[in-house]
Amino acid sequence: MVTHSPRIVGEDAEATAKRKGEHIRICLEEEVGAVGVQSGFERYRFLHNALPELSFDSISLETFFLGKKLRAPLLVSSMTGGTDEASSINLRLAEAAEARGWAIGLGSMRAAIEEESLAASFRIREVAPSVPVIANLGAVQLGLGYGAAQCRRAVELAEADALVLHLNGMQELFQPEGDTDFSSLLRRIGEVCEQLEVPVGVKEVGWGIDGRTASRLLDAGVAFIDVAGAGGTSWSQVEKFRSTDPMRRAAAEVFADWGIPTAACITDVRREQPSAVLVASGGLRNGVEAAKAIALGADLVGFGRTLLPNAATLEGNASVEQQFEQIEFELRAAMFGIGAKDVQTLRETDRLVPIGGSF
Repeated sequence: MVTHSPRIVGEDAEATAKRKGEHIRICLEEEVGAVGVQSGFERYRFLHNALPELSFDSISLETFFLGKKLRAPLLVSSMTGGTDEASSINLRLAEAAEARGWAIGLGSMRAAIEEESLAASFRIREVAPSVPVIANLGAVQLGLGYGAAQCRRAVELAEADALVLHLNGMQELFQPEGDTDFSSLLRRIGEVCEQLEVPVGVKEVGWGIDGRTASRLLDAGVAFIDVAGAGGTSWSQVEKFRSTDPMRRAAAEVFADWGIPTAACITDVRREQPSAVLVASGGLRNGVEAAKAIALGADLVGFGRTLLPNAATLEGNASVEQQFEQIEFELRAAMFGIGAKDVQTLRETDRLVPIGGSF
């Protein structure tokens, strides 16, 4: 018998859904990118190989993640859910992910746990039957009444292959209704990892995970890390547009450059944990940056807000799949340009160099 969680004190499911709708609108309409910090990929360039000794058509993007074959080492990052608009966005992204062979993550499923009538916006398995689907909950909820039962329910509702717990302390701090007690979370994350039947990963939401933090999480039983570094969406900026508190709105500007650049996260985690399953997201815009992320040590590359405008349009199905195809082409073109025949060869390349470094 599934145990359902009590409603979280201070915010009901309707308020959670309203907040999700506001997040979509703000991310589409406002300037919410980090200011003064970039993803870090601009600090690297590939050393061109004029004689790649391979056919472009023979380049393979295939890889494996969560025990499933992917046609490309790419992931739709966790973004949204809990509203009718979010449902349409998730379905469009899921259809494109299935068509192109990408993994897909869902937005926070807290609203669906609290009120199952909102669960439909997270049900994408019907249109994405073969690709990895990742359910999602906020790790902070583990200190507010959630446990393995609620995590298991999120996985069941999404028919997911894995669960990711997101760490978003700075967002919660600037969120009007935020929860900021992050004490004892490592132990609670470990308990969920031990009790759940599917792999449990941990991701940030845009400020990055460093190597030491990744090591603590992996030691606790976490199956994969999504660094979700700085350089893309700043959730303190997003929450600034929701806040009616002048002090917090002003403070959000001070933190517009907060976080660890995504590229720095990748190299730091990979240095600390050579065999970790590592996802790189946070500010990635194209396939060349995806190639750089893999060459730095990522196993999979996630795209988030870059995909949102196309997914939010009425003609989104075709435009989203075209965007996926373009990112794949750019990735394969970068591989062709350095003579990398497959993803493993790209990971092992020595042809990614720091700008200003020696060729």
